[in-house]
Amino acid sequence: MDAAMLYALRDPAGVPAHPVIFLVLGVLTWALHIAAVQVMLGASVLTLFGAFQQNPYWRRLATAMLATAKIAVSVAIVVGVAPLLFVQVIYDPFWYTSNVLSARWVIAFIVILIAGYLAMYAFYYRNPNLAAQPTRGAWHLVISLGLMLVVGWIMHVLSYQMLLPEQWMAWYAPNGQIDPSGRGLHGYSVTRFAFFILLSVAVIAAWLFAYRRYLMGRKDDDAAYIAWLLPLAHRLMLAGGVLAVASGALWLVTLPEKMAWFASSGWVWASAIALLAAAFFPRLLGSRLDQAGWGYAPFAVGAVALIVVGAAREALRFVTLLGAHGYNALDYKLNLDWYSTVLFFVTFAVLGGVVLAYLLTVAWQAGQSKGIYTPSPALTRLGNLSIGLLVLWIVQYFAIGFYVWAR
Repeated sequence: MDAAMLYALRDPAGVPAHPVIFLVLGVLTWALHIAAVQVMLGASVLTLFGAFQQNPYWRRLATAMLATAKIAVSVAIVVGVAPLLFVQVIYDPFWYTSNVLSARWVIAFIVILIAGYLAMYAFYYRNPNLAAQPTRGAWHLVISLGLMLVVGWIMHVLSYQMLLPEQWMAWYAPNGQIDPSGRGLHGYSVTRFAFFILLSVAVIAAWLFAYRRYLMGRKDDDAAYIAWLLPLAHRLMLAGGVLAVASGALWLVTLPEKMAWFASSGWVWASAIALLAAAFFPRLLGSRLDQAGWGYAPFAVGAVALIVVGAAREALRFVTLLGAHGYNALDYKLNLDWYSTVLFFVTFAVLGGVVLAYLLTVAWQAGQSKGIYTPSPALTRLGNLSIGLLVLWIVQYFAIGFYVWAR
C-alpha cells in the first residue's frame, strides 16, 4: 500500500507525547502481558497433567498451579490492555484496518475469553483441592485451555495482519467483490505463534523455581515436596530452552521475503542469548537456589529475556513497516499534552506502585504465616494510603473534567 495512504489514515490530532515513549512502554507492558499469558498456559497444563496422577506431590502441585492459572488470567487481561493502547496510538492505520478486516473475530474474542475463564472456574468449583479429592470434570479445563489458545490465535492474527498492508485490498475485495463482513482471519504465521506459545514451558519452569523458594520460607512446609520440585523445574527449564530455540529457528526460516532481514539481525542474536542465559541460569546457581533471594532470580532473568524478545518483536514491526511501506512511527505529529503525560506516569509510579506494594506484601506475608494472618500497623497504614491515593486520583479526574467542561 502507498505510504501516503497510510499517513492519511493517521489520527490528525497527533499524539500527546513523543512516539518513542509509546514504543518503549509498548514493549515493557507487552512483556508483562505475555509473561502472565505464559504462566497461565504452563500452569494450566501442569494442573491438567497433575490431576490425572496418583503421586500426592503432583496433585498438590496441580492444586497450586490451578490457583496460579486463575490469577494469571486476570493479570494477563488487565495488563494486556496497555500494549494494545500503545499500539493503536502510533500504529493506528494498521491496527484498526486489521480489526475491521476481522471484525467478527474481534467481537468474538471477548466472548471466547469469558467462556474460557468460566470453564476454568467451573473446573476449580468442582476441584477446590485436587490434593485431597479425585479429579472431577477435567474436560472443563481442557475446554478452557483450548479457548485460551483460540483467543491467543485471534490476537496473533490481528497483529500479523498489520504487517501485510499490501494484501488488505485482496482480503477486503477478493476477486473484485467487496466483502465487508469481517468474518475472515486472513494473515497468520503458525511458526511465529508456536514460538510464543512454547516459550511458556521455560516461563513456568522459572515460576516453579520461585514457587519452590517461596515455600521454603514457610517453616511448616514439607521438605520432601520442596526437594521434589527442584528436578522438575530443571527438566522443564531445559525442555523449554530447547523448544524456544527450535521453534524460534523454524519461525526465522519461514519469514516472508520482506521480513527476511530479521533472521540475521542483531535483535535475533540478542534474543537467543537472553533466552539461553535464562535457560542455563538455574544450573549456574546450583545450591544457591536455596539461599536468600536467589531462588527468585531465574524468574527475574526470564522476565528480562522476555523484555529483550519483546524489543525484537517491536523492531521487526517497526523496521518492516518503515522499510517495506515507508511508514515511520516516530514522525507522528506531536501535540504535547503535559497533563495526560504526567498523570500517566504519576498514576503508574505513585498510585500503582503503592497499591501494588501493599497487595504483594499482604499476599507474601499471608502465605508465609501459619493460622490467621494479621497485618502489621505499618502495613495497615500502607493500605490506608493506597485507598487515599485512589480517592484523590478519582477526585482530581472529575475536577479536571468539570473544569475543562466549564471553560
